[in-house]
Parts: sequence; structure tokens; C-alpha cells
Amino acid sequence: MDKQTYVVTEEYKNKRIDKVLTQLNLTASRSQIQSWIKDGYVTVNGEHVKSNYKCQLSDELAWEEPEVQELEIEPENIPLNIIYEDEHLLVVNKEKGMVVHPSHGHRTGTLVHALLYHCNDLSGINGVYRPGIVHRIDKDTSGLLIVAKHDQAHEKLSEQLSNKEIKRQYEAIVHGTINHDKATIDAPIGRDPNDRQKMAVVENGKPAITHFSVVERFDKFSHVYCDLETGRTHQIRVHFQYIDHPLVGDPKYGRRKTLDVQGQALHARKLSFIHPITGEKLEFTCEPPNIFKETLENVSKIY
Repeated sequence: MDKQTYVVTEEYKNKRIDKVLTQLNLTASRSQIQSWIKDGYVTVNGEHVKSNYKCQLSDELAWEEPEVQELEIEPENIPLNIIYEDEHLLVVNKEKGMVVHPSHGHRTGTLVHALLYHCNDLSGINGVYRPGIVHRIDKDTSGLLIVAKHDQAHEKLSEQLSNKEIKRQYEAIVHGTINHDKATIDAPIGRDPNDRQKMAVVENGKPAITHFSVVERFDKFSHVYCDLETGRTHQIRVHFQYIDHPLVGDPKYGRRKTLDVQGQALHARKLSFIHPITGEKLEFTCEPPNIFKETLENVSKIY
């Protein structure tokens, strides 16, 4: 696509550039526009800007739509636990140990490979390696995920996620006995300055809020439900490490002496949202995997 330009008029003065370009490009979604900006396909007066840049009078906007990449991921016949499906979206219960989308270290066997085998169409907003993926959970976290089949559904679901309208509840087994029945962890999360492979509570991090309630207490462990107000990378794992109650089995943020539960004892148990096309409220709940339930049973007997 040839480069296009536009000089900002009074109509678009002080408006975000991603919103302006969405109005100027009727065939592109706002999320796609934001990807163009992030990937350097958009300039203002010859300079790259962020999606939240406020356009000024007489700014010269220039942009070009990137060429569509051919999807090179081969579909794989991997069983999926589908909780709900229609022509617009799916809700899947991802099994523990499955990676959500391909990366350098995981080129096969991901949820995306399985989805491509199951579905003829998935939304393309998140690019060729994350088709349909509205939100993610870690490899060793099990539970509920929404998958969009087309861009319109994806766009509206992403807006709900951004507006904190998608409700996500997790359950976890953590070290130590938590005395409070309910509490909120409000602590910003960012990249760990001492280890770039980890996240941490840091002063200049992004706002992160986790509400939790204790389901059951044991001598050395607690079973908790966690409701996310924000969705930062590794949020629950980092927050519970921060209050000195790290998740059982967590290889990155947990204790050296822990229980073997094949990765962190964390399960996305409940999900509710508004259907992006019909407007119907949908709510789903699923039980944790057997290893989670067996661990709970063991700690109740031993501890």
C-alpha cells in the first residue's frame, strides 16, 4: 500500500493519533492502527510517536499499511477442551503445560496450533503468531481463555478488557497461612531491574491490583481466590511473592523448598464478559486440573 498523508485540521486537534487514524482508515480497526504505530508504520512530522500522542493543528500524519504476512504456522491436531463456541468466539479451558502461542522456544504444540486445526478463521489483530488470542495465561497456569474468530469480535473484547469489564477469577495454593479473610494487593509491577527475565513490584511499574479471599487455611499453606482488576504479566505470582506468600510450585517466583505440582499452582477458574456481537452476558466456571485438586487434598491431610 502506498504511503498516505494527512494534515491535521481543527476537527482532529488534541485527539489521540490512534483514534484519528481509525477514523481516516475505515477498513482498519483501532487495534490494527495501534500495531502500525508500534511497528513504525506511522509518523508525525517525520517522527515516530506513541498511540496516545495528541494531534496538533497542522501536524502532518504519514502512514502506510504493512503487507499482510502469510501465516506459516502449521495447524496441529491437538485436543482442545472447548467450554463454549459460536461463529464469533470460543472459550477454552487451556490445560496446564500448554503454551498459548508460538515463540522462539515453542514452535509447535501451542494453543494457537490447536486452534488453527479446529477453526477455519481466527482474528488477525494480534498478528500471525497470535491469531485470535485476546488475552493470555502462562504455560503452567491452566484455565479459561477467550479466543476471537474475527476482528470485530476481537476489537470489542479488547475494549472490554481495557475497560476492566471482563471479570477473571483465579484460584491458587500459596505458601503460609494468610490471616486476612479478604484483602487487596495494590502494588505496581514492572521489569525486575536485577533480572530481566522476571517481573517485580517496582516504584515506576504499571498499576497492578489483585483482590483475593481465603477459601481454606492449612498449617503451612492457604487456598485462595484472586480477582484481577488489572492484568499485568505474572501479576498474581509477583503479588503473592511480594506479600511473602509465593505460589506453591512456582519455579520463577516461588520457594526452593516447595511442593511438586508441575509449575505454579494457579488456575483461571471463572470468566465473565459481554458477548461482543449479541450483547449477552456470558459466565463460565471450570474446575482445576487433577494435580491441583490432589495437592489440595494432600495439604489438608498433612498440613
